Amino acid sequence: MFRKMDDDDDDDVPQLSSHTLAALQEFYLEQQQKEGMKTCQRFNKYSIGSIEEDWQLSQFWYNDETASCLAKEAVLAAGKGGRIACISSPSVYQKLKEEDGEDFSVCILEYDRRFSVYGEEFVFYDYNHPLDLPENLLPHSFDIVIADPPYLSEECLQKTAETIKYLTKGKILLCTGAVMEEQAAKQLGVKMCKFIPKHSRNLANEFRCYVNYASGLD
Repeated sequence: MFRKMDDDDDDDVPQLSSHTLAALQEFYLEQQQKEGMKTCQRFNKYSIGSIEEDWQLSQFWYNDETASCLAKEAVLAAGKGGRIACISSPSVYQKLKEEDGEDFSVCILEYDRRFSVYGEEFVFYDYNHPLDLPENLLPHSFDIVIADPPYLSEECLQKTAETIKYLTKGKILLCTGAVMEEQAAKQLGVKMCKFIPKHSRNLANEFRCYVNYASGLD
């Protein structure tokens, strides 16, 4: 049987100060906003940033403008019904998928297995084993290959170049540091474009794009 609380009982109930209450409300609001962002990202898993950068894997995503520019260039270069391979360049892959185009197909080659959420279009890729690829990735089966080697080193570029040359029918779009210009020309026969790629976070190293065909990036 319940009894009615008297005035003395009311005095025993702990009361939150206005400052504490405001802080608690702010905390709950932040949690709701975070959950809302997660829900939004689940709804559009192809949005740039839906998978966060992992700096330990040398991941730095392009900003939206750069990703859009490179995606449009890839579609034009591939042509109607073309095939596009994105090596270590998930921002471009995500932007291509956002376009939801039916005139091209695309796959993503990545070391980070978080990108396996993209299903059959995801291919696990370790540049240390450049030709360790699944059988369905036939030689010279992609109209254009876009690549952004994770490290600014001759070894990384050389090994990634093996993969690029194996996959492409001819066209190559490489994004890497300006300091790699000579090596890029040596390994892949590409030349620096006027277009300068930008990242969502500022990097200390100057980045540039390189191609081996007449592109719209100049």
